[in-house]
Formats: sequence, C-alpha cells, structure tokens
Amino acid sequence: MTKFLEIDALTMRFGGLTAVDALSFTVDHGTIHGLIGPNGAGKTTTFNAISGFYKPTSGAVRLRGEVISGLKMHEVARRGVVRTFQHSTLFAELTVLENALVGTHMPFRPNIFAAIVGYDRHDRTGAEARAREALEFFNLAHLADNRAGDLSHGHQRALGMAVAYAAHPDVILLDEPFTGMNPEETRVMMGLMRKLRDDGTTILIVEHDMQAIMGLCDRITCMSFGKWLAEGGPDHIRHHPSVIEAYLGGARHVA
Repeated sequence: MTKFLEIDALTMRFGGLTAVDALSFTVDHGTIHGLIGPNGAGKTTTFNAISGFYKPTSGAVRLRGEVISGLKMHEVARRGVVRTFQHSTLFAELTVLENALVGTHMPFRPNIFAAIVGYDRHDRTGAEARAREALEFFNLAHLADNRAGDLSHGHQRALGMAVAYAAHPDVILLDEPFTGMNPEETRVMMGLMRKLRDDGTTILIVEHDMQAIMGLCDRITCMSFGKWLAEGGPDHIRHHPSVIEAYLGGARHVA
C-alpha cells in the first residue's frame, strides 16, 4: 500500500552543521500530525525541505509514492502540498477577499493572453467562487471587503489558512499557527483545524503550544537535535521518558 506523505531518511546540512539527520516518519491521509521538539530541533528546517524551500542534502519526501523533494516550492504546491509560515505573509493593503484570491493561482493559473482578449472570464469567476468558499469555510466571509492589515491577530491567522485552503491542497503544513494567540483565539483555531481535517485535508503542524498539540493531533513525531526521537499518540508522547528529558530535563510531564 502506497504511503500518503513519507519523509524518508531526510537530511539537511549547512556547511558543517547537520540540521536534520536521517529523519523518517509517515503522515497518514486525513489526519492532524504534530511535529514537535525543543528549540533548534530542526522542525522548521524539515518543513522547508518538505515544502521545497530547501533541497535536501539527501533522503526523500514522497507524496503518494512520488518524490517531491528537490522540486521548487510552486511545483510542490501544484502537487498538493501548501505551507503557511510562522509570521504572517498576508498582503496587508489588500482586502480579505483579494488575499484569498491569491491562493487560487494554483487551481486557476493565470493566462496573460486570455486576460487580454477576455477569454479568462470563466476562470476569474471560478477563482472568486473558490476564494469566497475558503472565506466561508473559515468564518471570514463577513470580513471579505475589510483590509487584511486591519484584522485581529486571530483573524489574520485564519486568513492565512484560508489562502492556503483556496489552493485546494491535499496537505497543509502549518508552522507555529498559535503564536501570539490568546486562549480563545487558540480554541477557535483548533476548531478550524479539526474542520479542515474532517473535510479531507491532511495537516502537518509544527507548534510549541503543547496543550494545543496534545488536544489536537492524531499522531505526534518528536525530534531532538535533528533526529527522530519518538512517535505515537498524544498520551504516549506526553509520558514518553525521552520526550520528557528532551523538553524539561526530567520533569514529570510535557503538557
């Protein structure tokens, strides 16, 4: 049986530094999979290699058996793997709807000639419909005409996910989505992620908020110093001695 998203002996070296060291794990389709580890463990570097931002030194990333590592970011995205970043990458001066439209450039690729002669009207209509669908999914439809830079932090994070969702991804890579959120914003965001999963989108998430991770993920992979450390369900990871040692130097529990 073909694995859905497979990270196979992934290695990233920068000069003499090995940031990710022969890391292997598999993300099942239709799940929320957490990637955790102490600061400097190599989580974001792993994301960068999966998404095409970096070309791995060795190893491979496969989506449904197809090697996608080494492809450029837009090529990886066209194959269905889209990522968000730790910090907002929204266009602050554009409206919420215009930002969502940016995400539709994968399913509705622009054609300059068609635009000039007016043949792209159908694609434009389809793109706007998809953008509005994404905003509706994330409860942002009522803010469609608002300037993105005027949104609350929580709404900006939700819009970032809506932009990714508008691209019709199979996998969304979420990098620190709860950063700067208050408890209510975190609760709402967790609900949106569950809604995404239930809609059939697979999520791989890097996050330091252990309460959110433990309450959200179906499965969790823990890294330390660039290497695979442990993997399992939230309860298994919460009480795993190696995870406890890596995070808290022997304290009683992770979250």
